Amino acid sequence: MPFAQLVLGSPGAGKSTYCDGMHQFMGAIGRACSVVNLDPANDHTNYPCALDIRSLVKLEDIMREDKLGPNGGILYALEELEHNFEWLEEGLKELGEDYVLFDCPGQVELYTHHQSLRNIFYKLQKQNNFRFVCVHLSDSFCLTQPSLYVSNVLLSLRAMIQMEMPHVNVLTKIDKVSSYDELPFNLEYYTDVDDLSYLTPYLESESPALRSDKFGKLNEAIANMIESYGLVRYEVLAVENKKSMMHLLRVIDRAGGYVFGGAEGANDTVWAVAMRNESSLMGAEDVQERWIDSKEEYDRMEREAEEAQMKMQEQQAMDMDQDQPPAPAAAPAGEIDPDFGDMTIPADSGIKVVRKK
Repeated sequence: MPFAQLVLGSPGAGKSTYCDGMHQFMGAIGRACSVVNLDPANDHTNYPCALDIRSLVKLEDIMREDKLGPNGGILYALEELEHNFEWLEEGLKELGEDYVLFDCPGQVELYTHHQSLRNIFYKLQKQNNFRFVCVHLSDSFCLTQPSLYVSNVLLSLRAMIQMEMPHVNVLTKIDKVSSYDELPFNLEYYTDVDDLSYLTPYLESESPALRSDKFGKLNEAIANMIESYGLVRYEVLAVENKKSMMHLLRVIDRAGGYVFGGAEGANDTVWAVAMRNESSLMGAEDVQERWIDSKEEYDRMEREAEEAQMKMQEQQAMDMDQDQPPAPAAAPAGEIDPDFGDMTIPADSGIKVVRKK
């Protein structure tokens, strides 16, 4: 039963960076992982690409031959992939039981109202027993403006309804938030998507046009609709921080069932051990303290811990590289046996022990 992540998000949310970082992290915990590029415009990937849609169709070819723009070309490319589903199916079979990351295009139409992407992964679920988790990435810059945040919540909600899969919404680049203007509320408010009516005064101060009764009623209706669904909440991620990646992967494993059916490899690294530790899951208060209130202090402590771990691993490697065992220590002066004299055994005693078969 292959497990996979369907990585969605607007342009600039960090999808390819996330796939690269998650691929490296899974290697560190001993989990076989492959990345599939489904973006026909992405002609350069930082991660090793196990399967690339550009082997089937390229965006520049579609734009030139069919006279389409970039957005229309990408929609057409995904329709082409749907019609050539066997190509994708055969390519995935060659990956065996690897955990798969699907790096998707950034056009939001693909997961809000266009059907091809949904149909492709629905077939993989039904015909190939894939277990998917949609990982929807959003740039944490949206927290800086109430209108951006509310729009982002609406986008997340629409994606959850359209894709009909286990879904994890993620605010990326959370390590940048401390450098922005101070947020009016604690991070917990934004990750839990609490009552959006609290944002109304800040929405009105954002633009004079938003102070009218018309927009007031619209904002109230949007807030009530989001609250009535009660589906959207967010995790946070700093892709270069191992503990942040570890926390997010545990959340994804729970959402997709990997925690009940997956088996890690024998490469028992420090991160593999930590992945099995329930304490790796962070609470909202921890996130606020880690990334805003005491970010510099936490950065320093984690940096020192990693340096100590690296030194320990280097020392272990040096010990393993030594071919000869250490020479036996000489007998301390003054400890000669009175009856038999010096009882220490020389390094080369001339005695050869042969084990009988």
